Amino acid sequence: MFLLIIDQRRMIEMEKRQYNITAETGIHARPATLLVQTASKFNSDITLEYQEKSVNLKSIMGVMSLGVGQSASVTITADGEDEKEALDAISETMKSEGLTD
Repeated sequence: MFLLIIDQRRMIEMEKRQYNITAETGIHARPATLLVQTASKFNSDITLEYQEKSVNLKSIMGVMSLGVGQSASVTITADGEDEKEALDAISETMKSEGLTD
């Protein structure tokens, strides 16, 4: 019972953001690399979810395996001590790369 309470509390505290991909080419090699580099700067566990599949955003192979295209809806979740800062930086990278508005 105690572990369940910890897990529920942890889930509530995670940062989660949803994005609509507007780039014509979706998340291809260059922006995927930049997203992975940005995520790798942080200690938090960071995941990218697309079509009910979830991958580690610190893994280029994982990100590329999703095949995220234009008009896709993705969710990025961060869990850890620097989760908010991580998602802020990832959001900025997505905007600067023209992946989302």
